[in-house]
Amino acid sequence: MVKSLDLKTSFSIMKRRNFLRSSYLLGLLGLLPAGKILANDTNIVQTENNKNKNDRAWWVALLDKISTPVLANMSKGELRKNMIMEVSPTYDKRGKEVGYMEAIGRLIVGIAPFLALPDDDTAESEIRKRLRLQTLQSLAHAVDPQSPDYLLWDDGKTAQPLVDAAFIAHAFIIAPDTLWTPLEEKTKQQFIKEFKALRRVNPGNNNWVLFAAMIESFLLLTNNGPDTQRIDSAIDKITNWYVGDGWYKDGEKFHFDHYNGFVIQPMLVDVLKTNIAKGRRDKKEYDIAYKRMQRYAYQQERYISPEGTFLVVGRSSTYRVGAFQPLTKLALENALPTDIKPAQVRSALTAVMKNLFIPSTFTKEGWLTLGLVGDKQANIADSYSNTGSMYLTSLVFLPLGLPATHEFWSAPFTEWTQRKAWSGKPFGKDYAVDY
Repeated sequence: MVKSLDLKTSFSIMKRRNFLRSSYLLGLLGLLPAGKILANDTNIVQTENNKNKNDRAWWVALLDKISTPVLANMSKGELRKNMIMEVSPTYDKRGKEVGYMEAIGRLIVGIAPFLALPDDDTAESEIRKRLRLQTLQSLAHAVDPQSPDYLLWDDGKTAQPLVDAAFIAHAFIIAPDTLWTPLEEKTKQQFIKEFKALRRVNPGNNNWVLFAAMIESFLLLTNNGPDTQRIDSAIDKITNWYVGDGWYKDGEKFHFDHYNGFVIQPMLVDVLKTNIAKGRRDKKEYDIAYKRMQRYAYQQERYISPEGTFLVVGRSSTYRVGAFQPLTKLALENALPTDIKPAQVRSALTAVMKNLFIPSTFTKEGWLTLGLVGDKQANIADSYSNTGSMYLTSLVFLPLGLPATHEFWSAPFTEWTQRKAWSGKPFGKDYAVDY
């Protein structure tokens, strides 16, 4: 039996609905900041009567809300000054200084395709132009020794800069005409210098080999003297760590976590793609790696529950929906598995993000919190995690590099696999693959 609501509760719900309706319209007109829309939209499950017909506007507003604290500050050389750098309760001996490179590197690799879209006369384009300019200004500060926001490239103690320099390099590879070409020559040369200096870091025998390979692949792309041994060693190791059915080991032992999504599969594919374009490596390597990523993404779509939650397992769970990078990358590249529709990916991920990005998942100043949902889960942050680490969640935004007319955005709400399965509707069978 459903309990009747008292008058006070009914009035509260009605008031909230009216506010959301007006907020939504104002947001579409560009008259209300993105954060205001998001802060008051606490619906976390799409229902049959409310399919959120403007998912793209909501995604863009969320991207803006996550990006702006980082970019608005760093573009003015004020990230160190204003960023509230929280660390895991078990934080190791690396300094907090590494967190600033984590924030900018991890953010821009996810929003690069969105920034690369052409401008038009929409409110979305105004957001894009602002964030694009702020990103370029932030990148200039990143390598300027005279800037307050000159990043920690080498303190003689920590290897962490290798990781987040690789995310910056990956962003350059994803959107070179948008993020690399417009930079001043002095800034470009400083990046090249900093990238090459990171050869001092001998990557661990795990997913870290791909960070070295990504930086060197960018140097290859721009004809700046790559160390190809660091590239080839990484490709060969990762390939040898394949265990089957779309999964790679993260080193010599298999780990059941989301690192195939956070790093391994997308970085391997883009390293191979870059090297093949430059006449190195065999295209067959790329083709099989891509097929394996498609298989892995097929499984990822099935991780999403009917309610819009997903399997939280393994380390780095605080990176949130960055885990879905293979799925979002394939959506961006129009290469989803044949029986997964773009709109079902959008619908599923929208439901997940509305569960995740509730108001308390942000600090009062707008920074992401340590944890998964809200601000009470800092205990799950790993010994290497800080506020900057959280921005790898931006990888979910890759499909915003598709135009608004693409079916990913224009097609109606579409049920995802688990939603169909648990409501008694037909859904596809699943079998292991042998490639």
